[in-house]
Amino acid sequence: MLAAFLGGALAIGAYKLFEPNNDGLSLAEKQNLLFANNPVKVSSAGAVDFVQAAAAVSPAVVHIKTTYSSNTASDNGNMGGMEDFFNFFGGRGRRNMMPQAASGSGVILTADGYIATNNHVVDKAEKIEVVLSNKRKVLAKVIGKDPNTDLALIKVDVDGLPFVKMGNSDNVQIGEWVLAVGFPLDLQTTVTAGIVSAKARDIGILKRESQGYTQEELMEMQRTGKRIQPQASAAIESFIQTDAAINPGNSGGALVNANGELIGINSAIATETGRNEGYGFAIPINLAKKILEDFKEFGAVKRGYIGVNFTPLDADAAENLKIKDINGLYVNEVLPDGAAAQAGIKTGDIIKKVEGKEIFDSPDLQEKIGRLRPGDKVNLTIQKADGAMKNVVVTLKSESSLASATKPAIKTGATVAKLGASFEPASAAVKAKYGVKDGVVVTSVKPGALFDYFDVQKGLLITKVNGKPVNSTADVEKALETSGNGKTTISGVGDQGTFAFSFN
Repeated sequence: MLAAFLGGALAIGAYKLFEPNNDGLSLAEKQNLLFANNPVKVSSAGAVDFVQAAAAVSPAVVHIKTTYSSNTASDNGNMGGMEDFFNFFGGRGRRNMMPQAASGSGVILTADGYIATNNHVVDKAEKIEVVLSNKRKVLAKVIGKDPNTDLALIKVDVDGLPFVKMGNSDNVQIGEWVLAVGFPLDLQTTVTAGIVSAKARDIGILKRESQGYTQEELMEMQRTGKRIQPQASAAIESFIQTDAAINPGNSGGALVNANGELIGINSAIATETGRNEGYGFAIPINLAKKILEDFKEFGAVKRGYIGVNFTPLDADAAENLKIKDINGLYVNEVLPDGAAAQAGIKTGDIIKKVEGKEIFDSPDLQEKIGRLRPGDKVNLTIQKADGAMKNVVVTLKSESSLASATKPAIKTGATVAKLGASFEPASAAVKAKYGVKDGVVVTSVKPGALFDYFDVQKGLLITKVNGKPVNSTADVEKALETSGNGKTTISGVGDQGTFAFSFN
């Protein structure tokens, strides 16, 4: 035993004596040494063959052609002040240049003719035609549409159609190969390949479409390159980002994995040219499934709400809030009698997990909630102000139940005199020209006053003040009195397109 012990000690000592000094190795050599001793199995797609996936999916992706009245075309032609960067790509024209005919794509989900597409492809269309893979053209009707997710479900009266198998977007991995299938630039069926660049991406496009940014916010975004944190919104953005080439006309088309399974509905691109620059965004199919089922069953979305407003945490947000945590969602406000309030969530709490999964940004929570209906329960892990972790069960409520819990209006102090302008009711012809139902025409602008500062010129049409429709000077005066945030917001339309600005 003594000999064995001495022999082992001698062997270890000799090894240590002659062991190479790792501190002298380069970074690459250290990595090679590490992975040689600790092999890691890394998945690789290898020589992926997309032929079968493309052949299976292409016949079930259809060309959607829509027509509009001239008034609707003018109204829909405006895509907001950020259309040069984040853009829907349904094949429509730019500001005040939208044609009376437009096009997009759709994905057949059932053999009896249910087709998924984007809300912005079919919204306000007077006529929707679907061109099938056999070049047959059939009329479609809208079953349901939702601007908060940019999803729509349409139906054609045809049986025996090919359809795409729905996959599981939760299993999608960054770096995974994907195919985008659709009808870009009015070409016939086109298949492009790329990888998943990111998941749970919030680009603010749906919030922008529903709220609109002010001119000051747009200028700030253009100056700094940073997106302004939007106000609370019902919009749900948790896009799959891909570099597969997608262009105008791809909206509503299919994003599929290498097995030909539908993992997303293509919806938007980030571009400064209006064409593909390698940044495409698709709605994850697991979110779309629930919305589309709601359309089929109810004709509208049944959405559940937690009843909180929050700020996604990062180093900057934590510094502003004077807290140490940089991950999670900081609760700014809890709506009275909302689901969160009844579950004991309070202002200052931090939502750390949903259904046991850690939260890093708003899409991590919003997509999960977006898959649920009023009455459904969701498990949240909350960090209280004292640092204690608490698991709570929240029973979601409907939007109508939150209506009475909205914040009271705040006085703005603005008046027509401060605007430095005069108005007259817009004529029916002027309203028809711009495709609006309400509005007052600016008849004069006082030099040096607010309207002059914001370059509001005589003849422009003011449609809303603080979100309220206006049709007379009295309407403007009354709408100026209060707003939700104490700011005054003016929006309208002119020959150069729509505009909006706000001031304190």
